[in-house]
Amino acid sequence: MKLGIVGAGAVGAAVAMAVCGRGHACQITLVDKNAARAKGVATDLRYGVPVSPLVDIEAGDYDALAGAELVIVTAGINEQAGGATDRSDPLGRLRLLDANVKVFEDVIPRIVAVAPQAPILVVTNPPEPLVEIARALARHDHVLSTSTFLDTLRFRVHLGEKFRVSPATVNAQVIGEHGTASVFLWSTASIGGVRIVDAVRERGLAFDEFRRSVEQEVRFANITIIEGIGASQYGIGIVTARLAEIIVRDERAIVPVGSHQARYGVTLSMPTVVGSTGAVEVLWPQLSDEEQSALEATATRLQDVAKKYDVGSRAGV
Repeated sequence: MKLGIVGAGAVGAAVAMAVCGRGHACQITLVDKNAARAKGVATDLRYGVPVSPLVDIEAGDYDALAGAELVIVTAGINEQAGGATDRSDPLGRLRLLDANVKVFEDVIPRIVAVAPQAPILVVTNPPEPLVEIARALARHDHVLSTSTFLDTLRFRVHLGEKFRVSPATVNAQVIGEHGTASVFLWSTASIGGVRIVDAVRERGLAFDEFRRSVEQEVRFANITIIEGIGASQYGIGIVTARLAEIIVRDERAIVPVGSHQARYGVTLSMPTVVGSTGAVEVLWPQLSDEEQSALEATATRLQDVAKKYDVGSRAGV
């Protein structure tokens, strides 16, 4: 299986390393506007291959993506460089959209020209509006994003820490947007069949305070990481590698990813059956009235963003 990664910065390199570790790719092609950087990352990783699952790692131009079964896009400006690290800024990652639309206008047509059948996995922020851009530029619907997959794992990790259990045993999801308007599904979150809401109250804790604390930790986890190491890269690298594995193996696993939702006219992150073509089927979860209202507000926010940035016009449609 051949996998392409466009963007060899911090996130692209982390994705490549995680893919090497999982061992589901036979060939990885790295493409970056800085050819020397792509070559450096590929060379560095190649030296670890003798003790890793066998994989051929190369750096190349877009022509080298021919035959890829999946192309992952991490290219673009990140939160730190784009000034999206203010916890009080309601735009959050959406502040990066204008700059990254321009990046996508360059890279997506070049991907499609050589790998027209390959699904495109958007990792660049903000992922939901950029899926819409990529769909229009690619002229196909096999486009999805990591979206709230990572937020969901962060949610489970923080709940696991609060209850002193493995996060793998926590059942909880975040949907909507990978950003400040993400929707936490508290009504169905559980541990061992016990609802989180009930478990919190049984411990004599104030649920509203507990909820605010966890949501704050999850919403701004990226900023906390950036303050420490300059870029949020390793978690998203692992998540992207897992999602790539699901796609190329046609696993039809259910994970929260972003894809175009016709009923709202924008991309939203929802529990989705993912297979070889990308998002196969969306499973709409049962939501509380509060969660449904929050999802509607997120959809409206993204609709407004699309209008503000004139997404269709920028994509040439």
